[in-house]
Amino acid sequence: MGGGDSAGRLVRPFALTGGRTRPSRADFTLIATVTAVEPQPAAAARCQPEHTRILRLCAEPVAVAELAARLDLPVSVVAILLCDLLEAGRITVRPPRLVSRTTPDLDLLKKVRDGLGRL
Repeated sequence: MGGGDSAGRLVRPFALTGGRTRPSRADFTLIATVTAVEPQPAAAARCQPEHTRILRLCAEPVAVAELAARLDLPVSVVAILLCDLLEAGRITVRPPRLVSRTTPDLDLLKKVRDGLGRL
């Protein structure tokens, strides 16, 4: 009887979020990009270990889904932890860039066509 779950975690996800089951914001889609703020705010409160791990992983922009995979935590738990960090001013979040699917880039298509014609 090890006390952990099948993934080997000793702390249950609800304990990491303080019992919260939903993020306080809707910013964090699976493909939203998260980046740690540098330098970190001086007045920010001390982080939990999970917050610190997220900040290390976010030194470079990373998608929410990738963070969840690297942390081996459910996306819903990661989103709640990211809300904490965003509200503390420790990270920035960027929504996925929307690409218009209605009009193709004709210049790009011509370059592809011309390149294929050379083969």
